[in-house]
Amino acid sequence: MINRFLLLFLCFFSFVAVSAQDVSALDFLDTVIARHDPDNNWESFKGDLVVTMSTPNKEDRVTDLHIDLPASTFVLSNVVKGKKHTTKVVKDSVSFFVDDNQIIDKEEQKTLKFNKERALFMRNYYTYLYGLPMKLKDNGTIVDPKLYSKKINRKWYKVIKVTYDKEVGKDTWYFYFNPKSLDMEMYQFFHDESKNDGEYILLSNIEIIDGVRMPAVRAWYTNKEDKLLGTDVLTVK
Repeated sequence: MINRFLLLFLCFFSFVAVSAQDVSALDFLDTVIARHDPDNNWESFKGDLVVTMSTPNKEDRVTDLHIDLPASTFVLSNVVKGKKHTTKVVKDSVSFFVDDNQIIDKEEQKTLKFNKERALFMRNYYTYLYGLPMKLKDNGTIVDPKLYSKKINRKWYKVIKVTYDKEVGKDTWYFYFNPKSLDMEMYQFFHDESKNDGEYILLSNIEIIDGVRMPAVRAWYTNKEDKLLGTDVLTVK
């Protein structure tokens, strides 16, 4: 766990950074994308993943994912009270299933907490986080042209700052890269940076999945309290 020094650093000296010389953030982004996805496999990614989320004082939650980007298909399944609940998204069309039986009735969907808005959010959530840093090339993404250098816990990082068009998102994100390996080791977001809200996520145990480098372990902390929210572990079916 990051020690209290990081919390104090983020609270009182948040993003007082020294700009890197001669290299723009966009140029550096191209470099780190070449590191994480050297053969441009993300655009054609198709795979079955399992995410196990461990949350303090709660039972682990296991989520099965099927991601097929060429077919614009996303399927999420988990077990709720002994029954398999599945959400399937094809483009922006959503369908719901319990134990492989489709749930069409709107009232039943509501009772089972199936929700189209939530389904689209989860698709975007998983494809965004596991598609980083390649997803920073998506339309609506505003990359700060300045590449920053920042020292945290005696370790230097190259940092890319990102905001979004209002139709896409309102948060401010920072992505931290090891300057030697070029691996993404942390990212952080703020709803309101002046309040030091939001979260930071530590990334570890890189796996090569379908030619794409992905963090197998992500640990989520609050920016303000430095409180562990949960850890998720990625495996391949």
